[in-house]
Amino acid sequence: MSRAAVLGLEDGSTWWGEAFGDASPAVGEVVFNTAMTGYQEIASDASYNGQLVVLSYPLVGNYGVFARAAESRRPWVEALIVRELNATCRESTDDLDGYLRSHGVPGLAGIDTRALVRRLRSAGTLRGALLQVAPHLAQDPDIGREAVAKARAAAALSSRPLVAEVGGGAREVGSGPKVALIDTGVKENQVRELVRRGATVRMFPVGASAREVLGWSPDGIVVTNGPGDPASVPQVTATVRTLLDAALQRGGHGAGRPLPLLGICLGHQLIARCIGGTTSRLRFGHHGANHPVQDVRTGKVVITSQNHEFQVDEGSIRPETDFVVSARNLNDGSVEGLAHRTLPIRTYQYHPEGAPGPRDNEPVFDAFLDDVRAAVAARRG
Repeated sequence: MSRAAVLGLEDGSTWWGEAFGDASPAVGEVVFNTAMTGYQEIASDASYNGQLVVLSYPLVGNYGVFARAAESRRPWVEALIVRELNATCRESTDDLDGYLRSHGVPGLAGIDTRALVRRLRSAGTLRGALLQVAPHLAQDPDIGREAVAKARAAAALSSRPLVAEVGGGAREVGSGPKVALIDTGVKENQVRELVRRGATVRMFPVGASAREVLGWSPDGIVVTNGPGDPASVPQVTATVRTLLDAALQRGGHGAGRPLPLLGICLGHQLIARCIGGTTSRLRFGHHGANHPVQDVRTGKVVITSQNHEFQVDEGSIRPETDFVVSARNLNDGSVEGLAHRTLPIRTYQYHPEGAPGPRDNEPVFDAFLDDVRAAVAARRG
């Protein structure tokens, strides 16, 4: 063991193992992900900003790291926690240890991740602190107590500008109908799926105003995934509210100029709040690639990839808004989708781009682009 490390949780427990990645400490919320593959996509998902992620699958790192698998410009996890790290990778451009180290992200290996996941399922998401020490100081009770103290002193994530930290700059890719994407922490596969279906995608930074977005004259709008509490970003919510109002006005009252709007994960939550809905925290979040979701209208069940700590409260969606719950999680009954009764405005709590995870839900992008093309034809015709 070249470096030892300890994870201290706010409940007083300590978890000693071997350090990898960067030597820096990490503090934040500790959550777990149940996917069996996709550790690079998980690490680079901006929705994990502020969180230490425990991977429940025991063997991690065995196929290395590839540039094409990155979901954003860098890993956003505060730390990665695994049972067994495999550093032997013959075909990849880098290994997981080097990838995290090059981006300043620490890791912890060699702990009983099954026991840690069971603790988090029972207690809910906990604050934690990861400290690295020399091997001869492993199991030092004073260092363990220090880690616990740092975990208990950790500020709530709502006090950090998580969305502002992860947002990228303005850029444009693809050709075809114009889709404005509000980047609150977008995963690259969402962009790829839209471009692959023939869209021009312009990414607007999180600070962009609704006037800037609408000034581009988009044919459709996507509000993406992102980290943290949807109640903690009032400025972003105000922008989304204006965009939603534009979509409602253009499609309603016989206007005949629909503006399709798609919300994904955080985008789903923000749109719900814009119509007067409320959001609340789940006990330990949804993080994995195996969550069953049922379509309310058809009864069809799909397996989904998910990464979020908050949910839309079903009872807060009022009938007079003309929005209805379109999908539910079969594990806990939480809201997984909203749809407007008559207009092409739909939201999804899960990640239809499936990276990592199943590809069952890519038709979400087909339906959205069909709406966009139909809207373009309606405006021309």
